[in-house]
Amino acid sequence: MNDFEFCSPTDFVFGKGVESRAGALCAAQGARRVLVVYGGGSAVRSGLLGRLESSLEAAGLVWDAIGGVQPNPMDDKVYEGIRQARETGTDFVLAVGGGSVIDTAKAIAVGVPYVGDFWDFFAGKAVPEVALPVGVVLTIPAAGSEGSGNSVITKGDGLRKLSLRTDRLLRPVFALMNPEVTYTLPAYQTACGVVDMVVHILERYFSPSAGTEVTDRLCEGLLAAITALGPKVLGAPCDYDLRANLMWAGTLAHNGLCGTGRTEDWASHFMEHEVSALYGVAHGAGLAVIVPAWMAYVSRQKPERAAQMAVRVFGFDPAMPMEAAARYGVEQLKLFFLRMGMPVSFRQMGVEHPDVDLLVRKLHEDKGSAIGGYVRLTADDTRAIYELAR
Repeated sequence: MNDFEFCSPTDFVFGKGVESRAGALCAAQGARRVLVVYGGGSAVRSGLLGRLESSLEAAGLVWDAIGGVQPNPMDDKVYEGIRQARETGTDFVLAVGGGSVIDTAKAIAVGVPYVGDFWDFFAGKAVPEVALPVGVVLTIPAAGSEGSGNSVITKGDGLRKLSLRTDRLLRPVFALMNPEVTYTLPAYQTACGVVDMVVHILERYFSPSAGTEVTDRLCEGLLAAITALGPKVLGAPCDYDLRANLMWAGTLAHNGLCGTGRTEDWASHFMEHEVSALYGVAHGAGLAVIVPAWMAYVSRQKPERAAQMAVRVFGFDPAMPMEAAARYGVEQLKLFFLRMGMPVSFRQMGVEHPDVDLLVRKLHEDKGSAIGGYVRLTADDTRAIYELAR
């Protein structure tokens, strides 16, 4: 087991009607003027935005709003938010939505006090030292951004989709989590979120680090829970307990707990980021295509992790050969994605002829000559994985 630090300072407030506490929680952080960041019209139509505005006003806070954040969030909305926040004197950013909205809010928060271009942080040209505090009202359980210090943004010029990872600076100070607001999520959006949760765990589970029995079991328990919950939620979208368990699983998958004491991988996410940046597909759908191909490829060299997952999560016979177990693990993961209505190939995703040369070139321009913590992958390797995913 590796040495580690684990810090999860977010105040998770979970349950029915918790969005009514937004104003009081913002005020407790010293907020005076709040910028509310949200996505499409669902927050307005459902009445959620109105309830939040009433809560902010009841706490004596002034608020402004910026909407229209899209999936695979772009830099233009971040620049718009930074300008608005500076002009109005915003001192707190409140994200109302899922991962795309939260990531945009974080990028705004780190960009407002910075004298340069916020993209410097994502491009690795500068290290952030200060940011406005961020709060979250979660509406889409998926990305786990409500409990992490990470943000992913796509730059329109060149379609570069890059991440900023911070240990503490951009972790939300609070996250309000009401499972009832997820009842009306479309099945496809719910399924994409489930895939994202699963892969966040796998990025940590597939590790070269030894002696990690406790975090292995945490990962496996979450994987078993999510693969059981996913189809049930699709069949009963208004079941509170199912939605509540799924929402909490998404947070635990990405708040860093599953990565304690181990080297993480992240090759699959890096590869998918190029796919969704280039083709505009949902992140979860892209992961459902890339991850089984990646897992099959790396398991030819190192079958141990896929084999252990097959036995402990999918019930494969531990007496069978490791290579057979690894193949079974990959196949069961692919079948689970299909049961959730997800594509598992470029063709099923509607990309008949992926530009593999471009995907590989952009990937390694941004991420270096080799990626991944479990198996180091060069351009030849990532090309082979993209081809497997056709």
